[in-house]
Amino acid sequence: MIKLTVLYGTPSDVDAFDAHYLGTHVPLAQRVPGIEKVEVTRFQPGADGAAPEFHLMAELYFADADAMGAALATPEGRALGADVANLGGTPATRLLGSVA
Repeated sequence: MIKLTVLYGTPSDVDAFDAHYLGTHVPLAQRVPGIEKVEVTRFQPGADGAAPEFHLMAELYFADADAMGAALATPEGRALGADVANLGGTPATRLLGSVA
């Protein structure tokens, strides 16, 4: 199994980002054939009250790299990719790894 992880920095408008991300972007991801699981984590301040380094983490699970490529090439996968432009330029770090 392979996992695409996207770590989002703190957006300039947290409420607008969260509304779009959870109300539009996640449902788009859930419709992509070949994505086995979608998980979203919203980070909280640390025990010392310090702001977290990242605002949100999305994890998309696929059977393997070929399945990921095929899934993201579908019309639903392309729609998901196109919707990234609607996230307000929020900085994102993408990581790809094998699930142990």
